[in-house]
Amino acid sequence: MTGKVLAIASALLAIALGGCVLDRDGTADDLARPVRLTRRIVPTGDFALTAFVRIDAPGRPVTVYIEGDGLGYREHDLPSLDPTPARPVGLALAAADRSANVVYLARPCQYTPSAMNPRCDVPYWTLKRFAPEIITAISRAIDQVVGRGARIDLVGYSGGGAVAVLVAARRQDVASIRTVAGNLDTEEVNRTHKVDPMPASLNPIEFAAQVASIPQIHFSGGADETIPTAIAERFRHAAGGTCVKTVLVPEATHTSGWPERWPGLLGMVPGCG
Repeated sequence: MTGKVLAIASALLAIALGGCVLDRDGTADDLARPVRLTRRIVPTGDFALTAFVRIDAPGRPVTVYIEGDGLGYREHDLPSLDPTPARPVGLALAAADRSANVVYLARPCQYTPSAMNPRCDVPYWTLKRFAPEIITAISRAIDQVVGRGARIDLVGYSGGGAVAVLVAARRQDVASIRTVAGNLDTEEVNRTHKVDPMPASLNPIEFAAQVASIPQIHFSGGADETIPTAIAERFRHAAGGTCVKTVLVPEATHTSGWPERWPGLLGMVPGCG
């Protein structure tokens, strides 16, 4: 086994074990380093975001990965003090993408030291995690890392899927959207799990018609007990048209079964018709 493959395998093992093998920053670095994804801090005004970036073909399309909600809660109703994911599935997907231009964006308040993020507080990784200022921060980070003029393919994992839709709704340069176990109807998911509503957050399904002309594929795990497969179907129905497709991956759960399948799933190219 080569050193690069061994390092990625070790990091994936840490993800599978809930982040216990390595610290959360170490897990991220061990996923990113072998595939030349370089860590950087991106100031956006309200928040400083952590990104991992590989741009080998400037001016060509860029695939932008958006992380999930991370460790928002330590228990069902007890918020964590740090939302940095123990299982960075979004980063694992980015590491599995061998495209020339790959950008991974952690969500606000993940990875970045708190001293650089004075606005970070518990609501921004709990009830306000899809607030307009969060979406603005992600979109500004894309402007800074990708630059103007390049076409963008968005990939969002879990809550990052919600963010991908909400970001796409306010941009003109998004060529496609892919979500993996995406939370595409936050109100319905909260009702399903009997948790508090999020009135300060945006709900992506309310923007489905606005992004309906963008080619997109929404992947759902057949064994996912966090985001039911019906959520992607609800979003597809709300969008209408011919550009929104859903794909069921039977064996995948919410957090497992995705990185190892991702190179093959990436071969499914979003399109209309």
